Amino acid sequence: MLEELKDISLSALEIQYIWVFYLLPIPIIIWYVIPTIRNKKKALFIPSYSNIKKLLDSNEISLNRTQEIKWYKWLILMIIWGLLLTSFSSPQLVGIPDKKVINSRNFLIVADLSLSMNERDWPTNNGRISRWDGVKSVLKDFVESREGDRMGLIFFGSQAYTQAPFTTDLNLVNAMMDDVAVGMAGQMTSIGNAIAKGIELFQKDSIKYKVMLVLTDGVDSGSDILPLDASTIAKQDSITIYTLGIGQKGAGSYELDENTLRDIADITGGKYFKADDEGSLEKIAETLNKYEPMEYEEDSYKPVTLLYYIPLGLAYLLGMLYYLFAVLWRMIKRE
Repeated sequence: MLEELKDISLSALEIQYIWVFYLLPIPIIIWYVIPTIRNKKKALFIPSYSNIKKLLDSNEISLNRTQEIKWYKWLILMIIWGLLLTSFSSPQLVGIPDKKVINSRNFLIVADLSLSMNERDWPTNNGRISRWDGVKSVLKDFVESREGDRMGLIFFGSQAYTQAPFTTDLNLVNAMMDDVAVGMAGQMTSIGNAIAKGIELFQKDSIKYKVMLVLTDGVDSGSDILPLDASTIAKQDSITIYTLGIGQKGAGSYELDENTLRDIADITGGKYFKADDEGSLEKIAETLNKYEPMEYEEDSYKPVTLLYYIPLGLAYLLGMLYYLFAVLWRMIKRE
């Protein structure tokens, strides 16, 4: 706790209840307003003048001592009172307000699971793996970086289906990527149907800022709706589509229709990317983060370190020292 206090500037010190210090003069007011308590004692008759003088001299010394003790007593009690009021005023160190990511957009990943995505021509440092495994590994890191967005998943082949509706639980989205296998949506590549399914999912949600990432390694094989027609509808619904082409020429099967993917992106104000290995896909993910940056807002919550225990502890310590001193004083006085 002390190390944390050292790192925080005293300029961040705030008093939550400043009005408490208006109570500081109360002991003085009580001293002057309430009359002193007088204890009645029996009169003492001294028959001798010498004894009277001796008693008066003794009382004078005792009186001076009493006044000296009362002076220190008042000083200590006022300090304790001030420390107690300081504790009651709730002093605290208030840090810089934290910034949190706001739910700025719905980000939908529309991924191709046709049989061609099972081609083992995706180059990595550990050899070649299937296109889907290579894409999935980078997609997971990309999803984790989108904290604040509501992510959704659609997979498509011959047909398109929703794997994950829009959610802020990014771990769930990543887990659902592992629950699919290439070919489970059919053998063909229906890009138009996939975009139409994404539009349908967007229409069920209220967030206005909508982004779709369509990734495929093939050419549309005859959807119920043409990809460019689906893109035009997406534009009318204010959906931005980024397209991502997968695969290398001369490596395995290659039927990528780059022109259509580029047109889809242009129609909606997005951009087309080409990924042929793990490194290029990571750069594309970084570029996407720049095109669609996270939006932050200041949180109303501020980190607060309460300090009431410090003056309270000092008041307790000073009170105990005063009590011990008073006991020792009485013992010395009796001797």
